[in-house]
Amino acid sequence: MTPNRIRPTRTPTVLTCGGGLDWVDRVNLTCQFTLATLAGCSSCLSIGAMNDLSMNTLLLNADLSQRCVVNGHTLPWQLSPSPLVHRRLLERNGGEVARATSIVRYGAGAKFDLHEHGLGEEILVLSGTLSDELGDYGPGTYLKNPPGSSHAPFSEDGCTLFVKLRHLSPDDSDRVVVHTRQSPWFRGMVDGLMVMPLSEFGTTHTAMVRWAPGTYFNPHRHFGGEEIYVVEGVFSDEHGSYPQGSWIRSPHLSQHQPFSVEGCVILVKTGHLLD
Repeated sequence: MTPNRIRPTRTPTVLTCGGGLDWVDRVNLTCQFTLATLAGCSSCLSIGAMNDLSMNTLLLNADLSQRCVVNGHTLPWQLSPSPLVHRRLLERNGGEVARATSIVRYGAGAKFDLHEHGLGEEILVLSGTLSDELGDYGPGTYLKNPPGSSHAPFSEDGCTLFVKLRHLSPDDSDRVVVHTRQSPWFRGMVDGLMVMPLSEFGTTHTAMVRWAPGTYFNPHRHFGGEEIYVVEGVFSDEHGSYPQGSWIRSPHLSQHQPFSVEGCVILVKTGHLLD
């Protein structure tokens, strides 16, 4: 794909990644998982093109019926409303208030003013420590801030986060904090698979899933779709292999047969892509 210059416009800027998607499975704690092939159109854009995108109208990988795979390490860092905070955009539908999935980097001393999350926020702290008026959240901490919640986040020494905005049901009112480096793992449906449930509401389930080297799962279908972020190692299925930093979104009723030769840890969210 040849990089294109994209100028700010009053009409939506639409960017999508092609392909299908696949991989996941239900374990005994009503959790699931998924994955697919590594090629997102967003990662083919030049840094200049990405910096020219209007945050007022951006539609990036916004068609939830399409399979999408992006290697986050290939994306440029974008500016945010806070001068010490930058983000890599994985998907986005809207302006500064948007349904979005991003990798967010806080520099030392970075902060945001008090703000509300109309349809909630989910965070996995990848490195460093994030803080707000309710506490400090070190590496491996999972946070779910429910719709209507507000906070003023900051980081004294800097941190990197995986963040999802406006993906929660308006009726999901539970705040959740899980320290994944201290919480117990539970045996999955096959040898070598371990699951740590994080949150669930309605058809939606979020979990950490750990694959020992050489673990293989059965072919399966994803009701309500599946989304995966590879936290450690390499995740694979019949379509390809997805290293640390890969983000895979598989649509409703997609299917695949996942495995991991090297071993991996993934964050998995399922059942939320029915709309």
